[in-house]
Amino acid sequence: MNWSSPRSVLFLVCIYIPTFVKGFHLGKGHDIHKKFASLVKRHHRIRSTSTNPTTLASTSNRADVNEQQHPSDDSFESFAQFIQTIQSEIIQTLEETDGSGVTFSNDRWGSFREDGDVDGNAGGEQPLSGGITRVIQGGSFIEKGAVSVTLIRDAVLSPERASSIQGRQGTTTTTGNGSGNDSFVVQAGDTYSAAALSIVLHTRSPMVPTFRSDIRIFVVTSKDGNNGNTRTATNAWFGGGADLTPYYLFDEDISSFHRTYQTLCREHFPSDDDDTTTPTTDSMYAQMKRQCDEYFYLPARKEHRGTGGIFFDDVPATPQSHLFVRGVAESWLPSWLNIVSKRRNLPYTDQQRQWQLLRRGRYLEFNLLYD
Repeated sequence: MNWSSPRSVLFLVCIYIPTFVKGFHLGKGHDIHKKFASLVKRHHRIRSTSTNPTTLASTSNRADVNEQQHPSDDSFESFAQFIQTIQSEIIQTLEETDGSGVTFSNDRWGSFREDGDVDGNAGGEQPLSGGITRVIQGGSFIEKGAVSVTLIRDAVLSPERASSIQGRQGTTTTTGNGSGNDSFVVQAGDTYSAAALSIVLHTRSPMVPTFRSDIRIFVVTSKDGNNGNTRTATNAWFGGGADLTPYYLFDEDISSFHRTYQTLCREHFPSDDDDTTTPTTDSMYAQMKRQCDEYFYLPARKEHRGTGGIFFDDVPATPQSHLFVRGVAESWLPSWLNIVSKRRNLPYTDQQRQWQLLRRGRYLEFNLLYD
């Protein structure tokens, strides 16, 4: 999420600050946090994976996809349409499951505005980029949450962002109207488009874990005019994931959540299709799980934010990876609502509620410092 935008700041204030401030004043009990962190760490050890796996980007063609086909503009728009469609489906399911009558707000901005306002765009032209921010507060089991779509079209890479991509990707293969398999490096001034669907759902009951997830695509178009030839190269990558942040640990819930995504990986990557429940060293699930464990970690406190899930980034966009990313999004609600149905009506004490607020402060801490 781009925390520099006004809408992101407002989202942060609405979703996190009230409970963080309350949790801060309840901040006694450092030893309790340490004990909880050790229990969470035990779950990570139980599901530990390779200590030195290869990266997703370097193994994304293992499932008999030999050709790295980069998506055209039509493929990008197809993905953008998919995330809008599934956003609506997810919201409908959540509202029906919540059952309180509370609904998500609908803030459409930029290119998604429906009132004819060009949202302050210079020259009065319709903007190419925009988003749909949907927020819920005060539901029966969802205390606060958001399901948001953001689209950026034909923006220009800054030197900082281009340098970041160079560091992660190195050189790539030219496709499009260039000739041969010449390589090029993404540069400042190249154009890019991006689309993302992100979710965070904080629960009222401390017995039900917080759920976070996202999928995204990043497409860069480079033009090289050297030697009198103008060549266009398009490169695209997927990212995303899903993770769980419980306040009270139920082993069966955490195992069920992880099993959903391990099964998904086995369906899309044949090398993951084995008869064991322990992820193998080179499995895609093992790599994505490990990356999730590493990313959602507070080094200053030496503790994980939650019990993990999957996390992937810089995955070359191919027909196969496109299908996998769609499968990830379609697995979100089944993986979480199964837990919700079992835990939402469990009784809890005020003390347990205060513990939830304390741990939610850790959630905010991670977002402010590292995310």
